[in-house]
Amino acid sequence: MTANGWFQIGLYLLAIFLVTKPLGIFMTRVFSREKTFPDPVLRPMERLIYRLCGIDEKHEMRWTEYGAAMLLFSGVSLILLYLMERMQQWLPLNPQHFRKLSARSRVEYRSLLHHEYQLASLCP
Repeated sequence: MTANGWFQIGLYLLAIFLVTKPLGIFMTRVFSREKTFPDPVLRPMERLIYRLCGIDEKHEMRWTEYGAAMLLFSGVSLILLYLMERMQQWLPLNPQHFRKLSARSRVEYRSLLHHEYQLASLCP
């Protein structure tokens, strides 16, 4: 490894060691519901979001509620991702100008991937 690589590793470790104590103190205050420095700005927004979603912040979730929320979030995320990929040709911020693939081009693409996989398996 080069000297630059070792320097970057050392700098990264130093940065981690420098933020560990302050970040740990901050997280301890957040989880014990003590006042922290971003509270004057973020707390009103947090209360507004809770009120809009009908969430009682004093109520702890049971495992069944948590499991249902995780499954619902995952399902909605899956559907949204599928729709984004299906409608990519019409969505904004499409700099590569992706277009809908025809059935023929999809078959050709899968065939190309299969041939690349076979070629890669032959190489040691």
